Amino acid sequence: MPGREDMPSTIRRSDKHAQNLWAKTHDSAVKEYGEGQRSHRTAFAALKNEYEKIGDHWERKAERGPSDRQAAGGKNTRRKTAGGVDVNASKEHLLDVARKLDIRGRSSMNKDELVKAIEKANDRATAKSRS
Repeated sequence: MPGREDMPSTIRRSDKHAQNLWAKTHDSAVKEYGEGQRSHRTAFAALKNEYEKIGDHWERKAERGPSDRQAAGGKNTRRKTAGGVDVNASKEHLLDVARKLDIRGRSSMNKDELVKAIEKANDRATAKSRS
């Protein structure tokens, strides 16, 4: 299925560049690997190099690069992802994202706690947008 038709709703709510990046990567991966999870994972990996998930959509990162250890590890790694949260960002950036998402108690959280709280808030925002 073409990437434009199979595009997740979080990407549909993102800017045109994010949509084009995901669709082109997905379509290329389908040609290489066939339809399925691997094509989706490849498209998300490309997206996470330039974007981070904030709430129910994706926003461009200040600096390109992998968003977590799984994204940095290549195709044969099985580490858990951070769901689009840029764990390599500074604590200050994560605090700004947490502020946008109105996460309570953010000022007393360490970096790992912020990542988990942002991931949870993103999941809630996405679920709310889908209903």
